[in-house]
Amino acid sequence: MKEQSMTFEASLKRLDEIVSRMERGDVPLEEALSLFEEGTALVKSCTKLLDEAELKIVRLTKGNDGAPEETEFTDE
Repeated sequence: MKEQSMTFEASLKRLDEIVSRMERGDVPLEEALSLFEEGTALVKSCTKLLDEAELKIVRLTKGNDGAPEETEFTDE
């Protein structure tokens, strides 16, 4: 599955798997480099998803005058 088509949660799970494998210290260098590259791409993808979510939240919380309004988060 490509990083860009993965959900945020799936990306985090895969990142956790990568970190666990690399922390064991028994991964050959070439595979470690490949895992590092995959992990870097996943971090970029997660950051993009978080940035997009933040922008959406800001748009949803703007007041009538366009200025952001602070509202208490409720679990409704």
